[in-house]
Amino acid sequence: MNLRFKNRIALFNTLAVAITTLLVFLVVYAVVYFTAYSHLDSDIRQEKDEVFRNLHGQGDSIIINAMPEWEENEHKQAEVNPTFLQILDKQGRILFRSANLQKDHLLYEPDLSAEKFFNIQFNSKRIRQGQFPIFNEQKQIIGQLNIGISQVESALVLYNLRMTLYIAFPLLLLVLYFATSLAASKGIAPVNQLIQTAGRINDSSISTRLPLPEHRDELYRLATTINDLLNRIESSFRREKQITADVSHELRTPLAAIRGTLEVLIRKQREPHQYEEKIGQVIREVDRMHQLLEQLLQLARLEAGSVPVHREAIRLAPFLQSLQDKWQTRLDEKQIRLLSSIPEDACVTADSAFLELIVGNLIDNALKYGTPGGTILCNWDAHTHSLTVSDDGPGVSDEQLSLLFNRFYRADSSRNSRVQGTGLGLSIVKKLTDLQGITIHADSREGEGIAFTLRFPF
Repeated sequence: MNLRFKNRIALFNTLAVAITTLLVFLVVYAVVYFTAYSHLDSDIRQEKDEVFRNLHGQGDSIIINAMPEWEENEHKQAEVNPTFLQILDKQGRILFRSANLQKDHLLYEPDLSAEKFFNIQFNSKRIRQGQFPIFNEQKQIIGQLNIGISQVESALVLYNLRMTLYIAFPLLLLVLYFATSLAASKGIAPVNQLIQTAGRINDSSISTRLPLPEHRDELYRLATTINDLLNRIESSFRREKQITADVSHELRTPLAAIRGTLEVLIRKQREPHQYEEKIGQVIREVDRMHQLLEQLLQLARLEAGSVPVHREAIRLAPFLQSLQDKWQTRLDEKQIRLLSSIPEDACVTADSAFLELIVGNLIDNALKYGTPGGTILCNWDAHTHSLTVSDDGPGVSDEQLSLLFNRFYRADSSRNSRVQGTGLGLSIVKKLTDLQGITIHADSREGEGIAFTLRFPF
């Protein structure tokens, strides 16, 4: 059923009210029905008691005393709320019947041993009839008493109730459906406003926010949640635009260098060593672009959460020694010493490949900005279960310290001009530490170097 939202609300509410109303009507009808017949049965019993006061059994005979009330109009007329009386012996012969029966007789069940009430048709009218066995002094059944009372009034009340249901019920549901539909239409008007506003939001109007409803209800919470989502999307959108601009800027420099070098080479014939020198420059720029793209790809995989973590116990002393062997050539080039004070029993739980990337990036950062002839220190604090990698470079200010882990961030223009890099290394370090539950903290003062502390989970 392809109904609009407001019509579905109206339909479901109408069905709920219809079922409830029907149940209420059935209960009311049952109460009226049983009350009406209970009242009729009570009248019949009263009449039975009056008749039995003037009857007594002697052997198989029924002695009927004269009863003045039998001459009352209710026993003589068959038109207006009459009461019909009929007395039969054990063989079913009619011993007495009220004048209003004339030549007719009431239905009866022979051999009935207990009172019974049932409905019959008499002279095209509905009659409520009670039948009562007549006993003698020896408690033997010697006859039957039939008493009938018109149930026209009760039947009329029940008929009117049924007609009320048949006629008023559909009209009530129809009116209720349209009223509920109108109320639902007004109720979802704020939703339509939210839809219209949201439909106008695109990349050029990402700063637009949904209007908040007046009442702090579920719609208010929905609008607030969507606005929060838009804030995150806008932040991510701007960040991606900034990343695109940064990548374009980072790629423009090596591409311009490559183009310039090649243009110089084709201007005139040169010596072989000059070609070798220029081609070496081109290769270095290509390597720089390759490193940038590799780091961006690695960062994208980390943010997508598609990189599995394989945690294992790692002894830090041999682990750092193997790293030192890999970095020894660059350490010698800058005449920087890598000193480690890691005890042999120092052990952490981490992904060895990721930890190598983390510590490798920190050492690379220290090599770039460390003082030639200086020292890189690796210290272990068993109490806090943390590893610190520090250098003796120029350091950074407090404002710059909070931005170190942002993408493409380089501390200052002087460093950018002096030190080559993509500005992605520390961003990758932050992602890798977060992925493994490792806390990283940077501490620095200008002119005194910078220290990165990795706190591992116990």
